[in-house]
Amino acid sequence: MSNDPWKTEFVEGTPRIAMNVMGEGPLLVLLHGIGGNRLNWQFQLPAFADDFTVVAWDARGYGLSDDYDSELHFNDFSHDLARLLDHFGAAKAHLCGLSMGGRVAQDFFALYPERVATLVLCDTFAGDDVSDTRSGRSQTIEEFVQSRIQPFLDGVDPAEVANQRGGRLMSPSASQETKQLAIDATAQLHVESYIKTVRASAAFSRVDNLVNIDVPTLLLFGDVDPLTPPSVGEYMQERIEGSQLVIIGNAGHMTNLEQPNAFNSAVLGFLQGHRDKAN
Repeated sequence: MSNDPWKTEFVEGTPRIAMNVMGEGPLLVLLHGIGGNRLNWQFQLPAFADDFTVVAWDARGYGLSDDYDSELHFNDFSHDLARLLDHFGAAKAHLCGLSMGGRVAQDFFALYPERVATLVLCDTFAGDDVSDTRSGRSQTIEEFVQSRIQPFLDGVDPAEVANQRGGRLMSPSASQETKQLAIDATAQLHVESYIKTVRASAAFSRVDNLVNIDVPTLLLFGDVDPLTPPSVGEYMQERIEGSQLVIIGNAGHMTNLEQPNAFNSAVLGFLQGHRDKAN
């Protein structure tokens, strides 16, 4: 019997999508990164549940969500997210995505703009812009793919990969307990689905759609993020009209785990000002 304050539910369909749910009010969906799952949001669900129905999903092929036989198109995540909104009978939702989750949120806005109340884009990017070197990750596409999938192609177990990586994208000052939270999520990766996700997301871009984002948007980055540094946030802020940029001190790529109090304060302050846009 779980002692967690949230409950785990499922969006039926193909594939079935798992999610942790807590609270009441307008719908707020938390979208994890490429090496994570719904458990990465354990510090956020209780913090936001007084104001929102907070949902942290497992993307298809992650956590308790189903794997799938077909190849992955990155848009599949957005179509799954639309099913999640339908499950709650929500015309719109607030979306908060970290890293890959932020890219899913951007794609969802491009495909379903009428269903987005606000965007919180954390430690993420839209894609590579050849005209501005600030736009993308610190790694090339080839480096990203190689570093992420080669251990699995070599037959290494996800738990071993997780321990080897050891929260390396976090701030050097992150505690071992904080790193362990990321390690625990990575250890649960579904290898085949993860490889599909890395390949589908590697070259995916929504750079051209940044100027079309017309909902309230918060950009949040860790000050020592080695993968998507604050300069990426500056690039995005220049292109998303009216967007706000917050830099979290002493944080790397997983700001929500590394500095949960600062993260929650910034996000909740933003969302409370736009809470009813999802009604």
